[in-house]
Amino acid sequence: MHRALFVSEVLVEIFINLNQRPSTEIGWTQSLTRKSLAALARTCKTFHELAMDLLWANMPGLRPLLGCVTRLHSMIYDPETKYSWSQRVDPLAKHEFHQFLRHSARVRNIDISANTYFHLLTALPIETCVFPGLLSLSWMVQRTNMGDLRFFLSPTLRHCRVSELHSDWKYIGTCCADLETFTVLEDSGTTQLSETIRSCKGLKYLQCPLLDSAAWMHLSAVPTLLTVKMVASNIIHCPLDNLSFATFLNLTTLSFRGIQVAVAVTILQLFEFPSLKEFEMHVRVLPWAEAEQLFRALSRCKASQTLEHVNISSRNRIPEYSGESLTAVRQFLCFAQLRTLRLSAHHRIYLDNDLLFEAMSSWPHIRSLSLVDWYLCPPTVTFSGLFAALRLCPHLQDLEVSVDARNIDIEPEAESFQHTSLQNLTVGLSELESADAEAVARIIFFMLPAIDRVMCGSSGVPRLWKYVNRHLEFLRNKASSMPGRCITGAAP
Repeated sequence: MHRALFVSEVLVEIFINLNQRPSTEIGWTQSLTRKSLAALARTCKTFHELAMDLLWANMPGLRPLLGCVTRLHSMIYDPETKYSWSQRVDPLAKHEFHQFLRHSARVRNIDISANTYFHLLTALPIETCVFPGLLSLSWMVQRTNMGDLRFFLSPTLRHCRVSELHSDWKYIGTCCADLETFTVLEDSGTTQLSETIRSCKGLKYLQCPLLDSAAWMHLSAVPTLLTVKMVASNIIHCPLDNLSFATFLNLTTLSFRGIQVAVAVTILQLFEFPSLKEFEMHVRVLPWAEAEQLFRALSRCKASQTLEHVNISSRNRIPEYSGESLTAVRQFLCFAQLRTLRLSAHHRIYLDNDLLFEAMSSWPHIRSLSLVDWYLCPPTVTFSGLFAALRLCPHLQDLEVSVDARNIDIEPEAESFQHTSLQNLTVGLSELESADAEAVARIIFFMLPAIDRVMCGSSGVPRLWKYVNRHLEFLRNKASSMPGRCITGAAP
């Protein structure tokens, strides 16, 4: 054997690379990798321990560990009984404990999706630490009995993802003091969730349904917390009457999905977020008045020098549209570090040449700007105003705005300016029958050389923009066929 293989650092890199081979055929690759690691473990003592650690590190459940029990092995791996073998099997006997636990200390990540095998562990002493090195637990079990969880709450646990909570989870923060990420997918009752969250003292990432006031106040005092995401599949009414002013000192990401807008507004008004970089709000319906309250509260949450990404959207149209325009662009001018702004709220978003110019002056680092206008209103941004603004944002890569394609107020061949970074251009829904598609295509071809085709914010592409894209394709094909001509769209 080559001397390099006796160097533990070299061996570790080789084995880890083998264990992380990418492939589109995930199942086949994982099976092959496990077979390779098993073969390496049998090769020699030098390979054995490391190969076994990697082989047992990621477990899809308890079945492989139970397969180490002599009495159960043949039943587990018998094709005729592998799905029903455990139904009439007695719990592990005392002399079988060490067989089951033989490799459990090597397990780092485990996914538990059913309670099928829990009855086999009932004889294990209550103080048994089954997984002393466990780092990640995914618990998608719908029905459990008291005590089923105790064998999985390792003091080393860092990451936990659960479908729903029950009483065993109440003190997870006490059992797993190093827990960093915690995800709760389904609503299990506000009180149960609050008690569980308040037991966690060192969280960095939290995703869960709506929290009560006590949980919010607890989280504001957790200095390690970086990300909070509230996700609700149903409307949950949870009063936040007992909140008081507090600062989330290091929180960088705040996200609400399916949560009432009033809740988000209350949180933004009562708390400060001096480190906030990303804000998201996704709701089913966003009335104009609530949208304006949200924008105002966000602009005043002490994140003007840190906020980089804003994404606010609603899924459904307002039944009775008032016709009033959103003032989000003007209210967000204070965010000097803004990189991404996406607004899709089923309202008209007020924007004209002057405001777009002011916005780009305020957001020199902007890379993606999407202002989705769902209503057929005459655009108030012209090409002249668009390119005046683009001169101020050299890093912009994605842009979605409504542009007045009928008012051709710029001559592309006479302009020396090109915005070479813009790669995706999406226009509004307006169908402009009288627009000159060829003239629009020439503007895009000469001044936006990285744009191959214009996209439309609707599901279909209006006739004008189909014609524009045809002309764009013609211009690019013509340019590519000319000797010595670069296909950048630059003027000769």
